[in-house]
Amino acid sequence: MQASQSLRVTIPAEIVEEFEKVRRAEKRSPSEMVREAVRSYLSFLRHFPEIPPARAEQRAIRRGREAYARGEYVGLDAVLQMELGRNPSRRKKPKQASRKG
Repeated sequence: MQASQSLRVTIPAEIVEEFEKVRRAEKRSPSEMVREAVRSYLSFLRHFPEIPPARAEQRAIRRGREAYARGEYVGLDAVLQMELGRNPSRRKKPKQASRKG
């Protein structure tokens, strides 16, 4: 087994409160909780590495940020209202058979 190493970290009080609630509920030690959190994070990074955006993507991001700074955007409330305005459950009426005289 490899030797372990101690680390000292500072965590904001609100995170510590939540951490302690979970730790007590799961009856786990602080070290165990932190080890699992670090393991999970490192696993995430291995599975989803950060890939720098291509030049075209960088330009699109820059244009989007500039448009946002000018106030040219649609807020979430407006998007949700657009979605609510639609009626996806309404079906088309069936075609009526043509009448031949």
